[in-house]
Amino acid sequence: MQLSQGLGARLSGGIGGREAVLGHAAMLVFCSMVAGSFTFGALTANLVHPVAFQAMRFAFAAAVVGLLGLATGQIRLSDARAPWRWLILGGTFSTYFVLMFEGLKTAPPVSASAVMTLMPIMTAIFSWILLRQVTTRRIALALGIGALGALWVIFRGDFNRLLALDVGRGEAIYFFGCVAHALYVPLVRWLSRGESAVSSSFWVLCAGTLVLTVYGWRPIMATDYASLPPIVWIALGYLSIGAMAVTFVCLNFASVRLVGAKVMAYTYLTPGWVILWELAFDHGLPDPHVLAGLALTAVAIVLLLKHEA
Repeated sequence: MQLSQGLGARLSGGIGGREAVLGHAAMLVFCSMVAGSFTFGALTANLVHPVAFQAMRFAFAAAVVGLLGLATGQIRLSDARAPWRWLILGGTFSTYFVLMFEGLKTAPPVSASAVMTLMPIMTAIFSWILLRQVTTRRIALALGIGALGALWVIFRGDFNRLLALDVGRGEAIYFFGCVAHALYVPLVRWLSRGESAVSSSFWVLCAGTLVLTVYGWRPIMATDYASLPPIVWIALGYLSIGAMAVTFVCLNFASVRLVGAKVMAYTYLTPGWVILWELAFDHGLPDPHVLAGLALTAVAIVLLLKHEA
């Protein structure tokens, strides 16, 4: 009886104590490093086909995580059982990255990162469908405030654009990528069979590489890799090691220690980090109207991460 109650608590909520603290720490690393992918993505999105770039990125990240797993003994061949799980997870996650880079061809980095802040509310919905994780009133309020702040940024603080649903093409494309990412978080927990974060990350990255290679064989073969500018290779290095290999492990680590809505709550910090990245690349500050929307997302994350009474 106690065992079944403990399992039910784990599936319906978060894990307390030290494990939860580690999950939060992992997501802090996650959001700070993910923010850089918006700046690098905007710099390279129009220089290389997104599927070809993501195939290289997944393969490189899989190699990095694979070496880490072999060195630490955390990757086991037995974890590859039921490979359909990894194909579903790899396909879902690779969809997110391809649509992200496609969207960044036209969407400004800060605006695109605001679209990402819609993911917590979508994650909460998917978490209820797959895991029956119930969202409290306070979390629901926080998700609503965060969504409002995201919409404010997406529509550039222009009420007329909101009424006309005047959404940029890049933001619209990226939105569907965010739907895939939001689904991925509860899927990790739903399909997990006790694998370590490093092991599950490795198999998902391998599966994602396979999916991207099969789907994008033509653009992959048509890309003239020798003529790609240096910024593409610099971006590939950062995005593969920092914004994928490291953050992928962090996301999988946190997804089995925190409820889905709290995992994705950290996406509310991303626009602020993107602004810092943009300043570092001398791209200037966003419009002051946009900053008001970011203030709302700050309120949302405080409410989301506050302990339940």
